[in-house]
Amino acid sequence: MYTPKFNRVEDRAILIEAMRTWSFAILFGPADQSPDPASEIQASATHLPLVIHDEGEHGVIEGHFARANPHWKSLAGRELLVVFSGPHSYVSPSLYINPQSVPTWNYIAIHATGTLELVEDTAGKESLLKNLIAVHEPAYAAQWSDLPEHYRTGMLSGIVGFRIPIIKIEGKFKLSQNRPDADRLNVETAHAAGDTDQRSLAAWMQRLSKP
Repeated sequence: MYTPKFNRVEDRAILIEAMRTWSFAILFGPADQSPDPASEIQASATHLPLVIHDEGEHGVIEGHFARANPHWKSLAGRELLVVFSGPHSYVSPSLYINPQSVPTWNYIAIHATGTLELVEDTAGKESLLKNLIAVHEPAYAAQWSDLPEHYRTGMLSGIVGFRIPIIKIEGKFKLSQNRPDADRLNVETAHAAGDTDQRSLAAWMQRLSKP
């Protein structure tokens, strides 16, 4: 990911927080399992809700595929890219002091790279599901546990779990850092009065401007 130095965020806590906040991400990798390096490799992408654990060198990503989705077969044991997309917004040049300016876009994105390890045993997959439930609807945990065992087993047989220990992570927080203070303040003020994404960007602009 092209990331100028002034847009780069390397703070582990911030990156983990950002991935957890925007955890519906995209897994990019090959669409086939051809072992021939000379063969043409087709890329594929899968959108999935993920859980991020603050463990290991850069964190660990976990989730699950629908078993019917063939992408898990080509990603198993292979290095892949996971893209987390945060808030984004158009930035008007009218917010800049110098009229000789052009439009741009502010946004937050995190790229995480790692090798996908399959989780196919029933206990392991149930643990993954419970972690996902704990993040999004803790109250549902009791209802899941009370479901008939044959039903839960049937649901678990329809998914394939995975874990991805992150080996490389890049955080790009493009928040007008390259603009003069007056321009940056105008953009922050405009974002703060805007929609949900814009307000989130304004909060991050304020947060990351502090020493």
